[in-house]
Amino acid sequence: MREMGFPEKKTGVTIGNVQLPGQVIAAPMAGVSDQPYRRLARRFGAALAVSEMVSAASQLRNSRKSRQRTTHGGESDPVSVQLLGADPEQMADAARENVSRGAQIIDINLGCPTKKVCKRLVGSALMKDEPLVGRILDSVVSAASVPVTLKMRTGWDREHRNAITIAKIAEEAGIKALTVHGRSRACRYHGPIDYETIRAVKSSISIPVIANGDIDSPQTAIEVLKITGADAVMIGRAAQGQPWLLDRIDQVLRQCDDPGDPSLARKHEIIISHLVELYSFYGIEQGVRIARKHVQWYAEKLGADSTFRTQFNRALTPDLQQNLVNMLFAQLFEKTSDEHP
Repeated sequence: MREMGFPEKKTGVTIGNVQLPGQVIAAPMAGVSDQPYRRLARRFGAALAVSEMVSAASQLRNSRKSRQRTTHGGESDPVSVQLLGADPEQMADAARENVSRGAQIIDINLGCPTKKVCKRLVGSALMKDEPLVGRILDSVVSAASVPVTLKMRTGWDREHRNAITIAKIAEEAGIKALTVHGRSRACRYHGPIDYETIRAVKSSISIPVIANGDIDSPQTAIEVLKITGADAVMIGRAAQGQPWLLDRIDQVLRQCDDPGDPSLARKHEIIISHLVELYSFYGIEQGVRIARKHVQWYAEKLGADSTFRTQFNRALTPDLQQNLVNMLFAQLFEKTSDEHP
């Protein structure tokens, strides 16, 4: 198999007492990886789909947004919840509370690079304060009765890459797996991925390491695993508008065979099914609103023109939204038929 350019085949990844059946993980993404998205990701081969980040602040834990983010009914095991915060005691309390709600893995956010998050000195801003990171990890690991994982970046900026130091702190604290996004906080989502730091982190610790950042094709996933020696890959923005990418990468890593994109008819079914789940989960008004961003991503991947996007954003009911999707696919089918008589 290695002669074909594939990394060593693995049956999955072990995170503490949780055995993942594959090497593809759907990333936690604020405002994206809600329950309908996680369910979709799991159907498309993700061995784990991590929740969007949940604030550990006690005054926010019972808000509507937090309750929606920590609803897990109907999800496949294991359930992983990502916590955001900088107070060790609050993080510990939040971990206990989310375990009681069904979390089987607690993930700690040291990776979010947004200004809104970092100005509160949480997310990747915490990488500036290694002693505080250690206290948070010790506190959460002691409080949680399930495996605790950590997602981080290479450092605060390119001149201050302390991922290896934090990785060692994490392993000593009892963290069971570590995800590294191969950029610093300052890079946000731009610029080349630093595979060397991910590889150095993997070489410095014995717990599983998950590589993250711009993994947008099966071939890229193969290359990243070869270069870094990581145990798994985490797919984020690349799967927006094409959740079937998760399945393609999973199939290549399992069977060395890329099934390619699903048929146009299957894509139609997937999008309509996703819309129905959004309406069901959020209710009509909120579901219609949240559907807009997901369909914009689908539309981009399908090559839909700006007219469709504008019309969809103006649609105020599920029927109108679904009818517009049906009309779009009728046009796509007709175009395909004309190109291939």
